[in-house]
Amino acid sequence: MFNIEKLPTELGERHNATLLNGILRGIEREALRVEANGRFSEREHPLSLGSALTHPMITTDFSEALLEFITPPTHRFEALFDHLSHIHRFAIQQLDDELLWTHSMPCILPGDENAIPVARYGSSHNGRMKTVYRLGLGHRYGRAMQTVAGLHYNFSLPNSFWAHFHARDNSLLSLEEYKNQRYFSLIRNFRRHYWLLILLFGASPAMCKSFVGEREHNLDTFPGNKALYRPYATSLRMGDLGYQSSAQENLFICYNRKQTYIETLAKAILSPFPAYQKLPLKDEHGEYQQLSQGLLQIENEFYSAIRPKRSAKPGETALTALHKRGVEYIEVRCLDINPFTPLGITETQVAFLDTFLLYCALAPSPESDMEEFRMILANQKAVVNRGRDPELMLEHREHGALRARDWANGLFDAMKPVAALLDNAFEQQRFSQALKLQGDAIQDYDLLPSARLLAELETTDQSYPQMALAQSRAHTAELAETAIDPATLKRFEDMAEESHAEQRAMEARCNKSFSDFIAKYFKQYRKLL
Repeated sequence: MFNIEKLPTELGERHNATLLNGILRGIEREALRVEANGRFSEREHPLSLGSALTHPMITTDFSEALLEFITPPTHRFEALFDHLSHIHRFAIQQLDDELLWTHSMPCILPGDENAIPVARYGSSHNGRMKTVYRLGLGHRYGRAMQTVAGLHYNFSLPNSFWAHFHARDNSLLSLEEYKNQRYFSLIRNFRRHYWLLILLFGASPAMCKSFVGEREHNLDTFPGNKALYRPYATSLRMGDLGYQSSAQENLFICYNRKQTYIETLAKAILSPFPAYQKLPLKDEHGEYQQLSQGLLQIENEFYSAIRPKRSAKPGETALTALHKRGVEYIEVRCLDINPFTPLGITETQVAFLDTFLLYCALAPSPESDMEEFRMILANQKAVVNRGRDPELMLEHREHGALRARDWANGLFDAMKPVAALLDNAFEQQRFSQALKLQGDAIQDYDLLPSARLLAELETTDQSYPQMALAQSRAHTAELAETAIDPATLKRFEDMAEESHAEQRAMEARCNKSFSDFIAKYFKQYRKLL
């Protein structure tokens, strides 16, 4: 049903191995800092970790307590996980009697949301802008949401891959335009099928009651009053109580071409939104409380499962960078933290993601429309809340109503030859083995992380936060067992010092008003329309 009719078999030839084994990968893993007793940490970002504004590998996400670890891009599996391990082990050495929370859904949160501090980045214009953006998120969605952790996977195919297909297709486009077109084809296919990733890797079927607080919800109470949950849920993080926004549900971003994506997203940033116009742009002291009163303050507020990315220069918007220099890589954003491993993700998961993304790049990808957009959103909601229901039906644009398990089996059959191409290029069976492992979980939903977590919660006498704390302690202890070698430790210490120096230099260069800086920044969006 989903097989690629004309699979490019030349990718399996030995002399073409570099077309695939040059894939670049990166991981951005978020982790909440908690006190030794499992309570939310209200402490500031540790100075010994460096500047959260300028450090290349260790920063913070929305909350001051939400660390983010960023690996440099690499084409080697071993290097990817070495980088991630080194960052984790350096970070836990710098935490004073704190732990890294090992789940996507947070620990016990303060009763007063204002006790959750937004991330702080100093007095430079760039630093203030990042903080104001987070203040705006707090006003719009509440600060509890800013404690939810996820994992992003960055992926790019080598230029030689695109050059090969550019010539093979006899394309009249420039190579850059061709790459953009093919990356957006990949993205459209990803959006059609990413519900499968939520099913396979979702690991947040339950949460602590403190996350919901007084908000209305449709969750059940786990037996023994241990947590709030949904019996068949996979990733509540990706649902209405996590990183999804009801205000954005009718926001149609067009992924048919680079320009339509940029224009529809820029328009959402520049369009005033009535609910956010009621929120103050500045407080009584003239301090910004949100960057704008638009539906989106900046691109990052659009909670998409995947993003086309291009590294931006200082002061440049992400959309401007994409407009000027095209797609550099794609960022997968629908992954929960894997609570069963200290690093939050495994090599097997990465191998499956590579296979899935290469399939999305090679399969035919018709343009999308509003009808399919609504199907995609409905499928996401269904898998988030009822993904492990064996009779769950999803909507497919061409085939109508499909049982989720049947759709998944069709995708796995279609990905088998793609995994074989990767196995051949890397001269190992890593990709076929990863495909088989995940295929086994489709046949037996009890093997899925979401099912495993609920089973563990059922057999323990602990509540959800107590169980998660025990896992966090165990993972921290495992990471601490292996000391960082002196040379690597010195490199991280030097990076921390250099990042502080860079932040001070940025702050010294600020000689114009912050309002002028914001006005100049938003002017870039208007130029894109």
